[in-house]
Amino acid sequence: MAAPRVGGVGHGGAAPRRAVGPVPTTTWGRVRATAGGYVTLTKPRVIELLLVTTIPTMILAEHGWPGWWLVVATLVGGALAAGSANVLNCYLDRDIDQVMNRTRRRPTATGAISPRAALTFGLVLGVVALTWLWLLVNPVSSLLAASAIVIYVVGYTMILKRRTPQNIVWGGAAGCMPVLIGWSSVTGEVGWPAVLLFGVVFFWTPPHYWPLSMKFRRDYAAAGVPMLPVVAKDTRVAREMIGYTVAMIACSLLLVPAAGMTWVYAVVASGLGAWFLWSCITLLRRAQDPARGKLRAMTVFHASITYLTLLSVAITVDVFLPL
Repeated sequence: MAAPRVGGVGHGGAAPRRAVGPVPTTTWGRVRATAGGYVTLTKPRVIELLLVTTIPTMILAEHGWPGWWLVVATLVGGALAAGSANVLNCYLDRDIDQVMNRTRRRPTATGAISPRAALTFGLVLGVVALTWLWLLVNPVSSLLAASAIVIYVVGYTMILKRRTPQNIVWGGAAGCMPVLIGWSSVTGEVGWPAVLLFGVVFFWTPPHYWPLSMKFRRDYAAAGVPMLPVVAKDTRVAREMIGYTVAMIACSLLLVPAAGMTWVYAVVASGLGAWFLWSCITLLRRAQDPARGKLRAMTVFHASITYLTLLSVAITVDVFLPL
């Protein structure tokens, strides 16, 4: 059942604040500041994490190196599509971004970039991304990228984020699309290994994002965003993280028969999965008994990034093993 709204802000309902920080006095300084603001709206670090899974998927689909041109074309198109979705997210969430300490310096929250400029930039990025993928990769990859933008902007940002504590679960499907885009860029279709990799990222998303929500729960509560750690006890959040982690590990191991992975990948995937699962179990034990130590939710957050990165490396290395 959807959780009640925690606050009263609505999409883009508040007037943006004035830009904070020193104002550049030279033309070049203003150009750099404006360009940097637009780049910030695309959330480069999020894009980087999304693209971590794209190249290994392409290598797995090709059973080798798919070629520099295809890799670069796919990464550029994927980055532009993700950037479009992120900019539109900033445009729609500029009101709550002003309330949250973590996001209050975003250019759309401070007023450094106007809502109209941000909206135009996001839409242009999307059109360029989909056209790029359609012409230089293939139509299937372009359509998958379009689906990712719609899921993130409409499904997550506009519908789910402010209405249900399960927002990141279903809205996080947008972050799983790079593996499908990567696979389809090589094969022109979506195969079962790509579906399993989608499952890995899908089930990885809640235990990745909820620890961050634990750290910033007051921000989310003040902004009226009912993230699960805002409306539920830490013990429940940790239990659900464990459940999603088990499902994530299962998908990663099913990739062995589905994609013909070697025992090397199977061992590495099992070890990484067990390590990350234990970090979630440790979180639960500390939530149940504070005497065991500080909760340290961000330790799990950083561990999730390490897990996904190393699993991607394991997939890449396994393809080239002479076994």
